[in-house]
Amino acid sequence: MADYIYPAPGVTGVEATLTLSVNKDATDDQMLVPSLQDITVNAAEDVFSWTQLDEKSKKSIATTSSNSLSMNLVLDQVTFFGDGTSADDTASKLGIFGMSSEKTLVDFTLYLGDESNGADGKTITGKGYITGLAPTVSSDAPVWVSPITITVDGAYTVL
Repeated sequence: MADYIYPAPGVTGVEATLTLSVNKDATDDQMLVPSLQDITVNAAEDVFSWTQLDEKSKKSIATTSSNSLSMNLVLDQVTFFGDGTSADDTASKLGIFGMSSEKTLVDFTLYLGDESNGADGKTITGKGYITGLAPTVSSDAPVWVSPITITVDGAYTVL
């Protein structure tokens, strides 16, 4: 039987978690992002295609990757806007909105969750920029929810 990645929603220490920190932060301040609704890991290879007069089909070759993390979360006041009291230029002080609006390079650590056999799961790390904030509220969903994208600068590292 396969050992599936099983994030076990609501089970502490087993669930998928996302941690952010400011890339240049010497204090090693890390912010655990609460209230994640979903997470998508995107690893898209770009492809260059061309045609030739002597071929019936296009030719293609892989080029660089476009990597990103996409997620939706229920907004927490402190996590989204920052606590305003932590050391300058830290994830805790800036919050998600501040890191996005100030175009701050962030380090991220995404723990995928434990395996179905109870073993520790894999972690994806990297650095990137927070984009795609679009907070919304409605009568059907009376709490603020926002999509968030981390556009990765470079490659993922799997630990």
